[in-house]
Amino acid sequence: METTNILTGSCLCGAVAFMFETPSIGAGHCHCTMCQRAHGAGFVTWIAVREDGFKITKGDDVIVHFRSSDHLTRSFCGRCGSSMLCNEDSHDNVIDITLANIHGEIDKPPTGHFFYDCRAPWTQVNDDLRKFGGETGMEKL
Repeated sequence: METTNILTGSCLCGAVAFMFETPSIGAGHCHCTMCQRAHGAGFVTWIAVREDGFKITKGDDVIVHFRSSDHLTRSFCGRCGSSMLCNEDSHDNVIDITLANIHGEIDKPPTGHFFYDCRAPWTQVNDDLRKFGGETGMEKL
């Protein structure tokens, strides 16, 4: 049986803080072009957790929600701009959190690279994690 722990996180300026329960669902690196643009980086690392075990503990009124596609809402701090959360309509009771905004160690390491065929050409990936792509970003390459 997995142990339940509480992990916390926040945005860059500290105006928004959150907590969530582990065990997490999993973590992975996303190379989709929307993540690249939203984070100004070659890819972003997300951790998926149960939404019913997630809570904003500070700054709910500061969070800005942006509908980046017909099925995805991204949330960020309206003060410092930290991109923190992602909700996929088809994933019931799941919220994705940017790993870089979490304080401390997570319970499961990233397991793969998603939308890998969309990766920025200047990005070097030198690990042995599984790589996925295709239309859904989750098809084995």
